[in-house]
Amino acid sequence: MTATAVRTPLTDLVTRIRAVVARGLSEGETARHVAEYLRPALRQPGLLAPDQREGSEDGYTQHVLHVEPDGSFSVVALVWLPGQSTPVHDHVSWCAVGVYEGQETETLYRLAGRKGRRQLVVSGHAVNRRGEVTGIAPPGDIHHVSNSGTTTAISLHVYGADIGKLGSSIRRVYDLPSDGPAA
Repeated sequence: MTATAVRTPLTDLVTRIRAVVARGLSEGETARHVAEYLRPALRQPGLLAPDQREGSEDGYTQHVLHVEPDGSFSVVALVWLPGQSTPVHDHVSWCAVGVYEGQETETLYRLAGRKGRRQLVVSGHAVNRRGEVTGIAPPGDIHHVSNSGTTTAISLHVYGADIGKLGSSIRRVYDLPSDGPAA
């Protein structure tokens, strides 16, 4: 007799992501398709266990929810207390993000100038609220994210990388002059 797998909102999401990744699309297309599958999962009240909703005064908190056995993708919940933020950074892979609770403010950047005289130029700004999704892929994935609200924010991130091994999706942190502040 074989055991029947228990279906949960997370297992359903993982099954859909697995199908997208198996298609072998470009990183940008993969991020966009995964973001669309992420959208309905954001409406599932029982998606996260109570301990996966906990933040820390020390900085935003990462809870790894799933790492695909072959390392092709990971699902992570990030919990942000009010005012917490990332440094300006880019990623090791494509990424799809959805806001599960609260709101996040994102500032997108691009690199400008010649070698040795590079600077960050703001290329976009958004306040992402509950249920909103986005997908990004390198190059063009430099951003700063913060909880600009007054309550805890929780977002789900799907990365095209093994976050269990890497520990983070951040490839580089940028400390360059910019034409505007990280908001």
